Amino acid sequence: MFQIENLGEAKFKSPLQLSTVRGDNIFNFVSDSDKLVYDLSMDAYTNCLTNNQEPHCLEKAGPRQHLHFDPKRTTAAIVTCGGLCPGINNVIRGVVMALHYFYGVKRILGVPYGYEGLNPGMGHGFMELTPDKVKDIHQFGGTILGSSRGAQSVGVMVDTLVENHIDILFTIGGDGTLKGADSIGEEIQKRGLDIAVVGIPKTIDNDIDIIDKSFGFETSFDIASPILRDAHNEAKGAYNGVSIVKLMGRDSGFIAASAALAQPVVNFVLIPEQHFNLYGDGGFLEALKKRLEAKHHAVIVVAEGAGQHLFAKEEVKTDASGNVQHDDIGIFLKDKIKEYFKETFPVTVKYIDPSYIVRSAAANSGDSVFCSGLAYMAVHGAMAGKTKFVVGRVNNKFVYLPISAVTKKRKKIDLESEFWFAVLQSTGQPFML
Repeated sequence: MFQIENLGEAKFKSPLQLSTVRGDNIFNFVSDSDKLVYDLSMDAYTNCLTNNQEPHCLEKAGPRQHLHFDPKRTTAAIVTCGGLCPGINNVIRGVVMALHYFYGVKRILGVPYGYEGLNPGMGHGFMELTPDKVKDIHQFGGTILGSSRGAQSVGVMVDTLVENHIDILFTIGGDGTLKGADSIGEEIQKRGLDIAVVGIPKTIDNDIDIIDKSFGFETSFDIASPILRDAHNEAKGAYNGVSIVKLMGRDSGFIAASAALAQPVVNFVLIPEQHFNLYGDGGFLEALKKRLEAKHHAVIVVAEGAGQHLFAKEEVKTDASGNVQHDDIGIFLKDKIKEYFKETFPVTVKYIDPSYIVRSAAANSGDSVFCSGLAYMAVHGAMAGKTKFVVGRVNNKFVYLPISAVTKKRKKIDLESEFWFAVLQSTGQPFML
């Protein structure tokens, strides 16, 4: 289920001066046989015992004693794709530093503007990445390599890797990027090439399946938190004041829900996972009316993908990455609230959309630590010859996962989970709207 593919024999001794002995106070090399159990529940444990089965296990991430690639002859490339996210520069920096200082890899290329940079027809060329060039980039948001959305010819991209003697391709991106990386890996495999493809999951929405969280997510709701505080001040500043804050979350509402928990002044959280009705008994507008009658102010946080069922759509449009383009739920709610209360009592509605400020921020301390760990573990796996894998944390441990395992579906909030129940307890909103 979670088997990691390897390019071949690992015959080069690692330059890392690590140990293989427990108790000598030196970090030990990790073996491919070091596994971590995926499902830690008692039910899963009992089921394995009853059926005499081994549990599903994940390959532990970390430095291997022997490498597939000779560091002195290795060329690596890094590409960043999709929307911006806090921490991309941290990951780029971490990969470059690990390749250069841990393993002595001297030729590291930056691929400009996403997968476009692997298409020579776009004319972007490559950027040489050195420790001096990346040493300060973690202080800034965005990506020094630039990014883009949309697919390029897999054959052309693999041709580019071959022509430039690239041995390892590090892809930093979300669901679409990772699927692209898997396709590149498949083409490499068909051609019998000795090139590793590595994924480092990036999505501000935290919707990559299986892994605990993706980098940048913690920063996103950290940045959103003071915005919610200020939205609360705006709402309280008017009699029957309503503040609507729209946060990112195309298919999953993790940012909206987490920000509301971090800044517990929010009264309603609307997410894509939960359909809600506007009108009628138990509907959102009726619940908002009760809130205003009781407290005379309200703060609403809505994820961008929430409430799309309320729009009459003749056709579904997608962006260059294949993501469904959603209608603006924030403006829609603002208009519907004003319309609903026009005949009831006057309200003052303020609408705030900080989406692009949030996603272009620099990583906070927690994400910065996380990004470095992801980068280092990605480099260790790549140098050992592992391919078509992503690095992530599962059950709070760094592991390697097949790209195909994490791209089967998007991770979403479980409405019966403790997490969502905590949100409902914090906001006081009804279980169903």
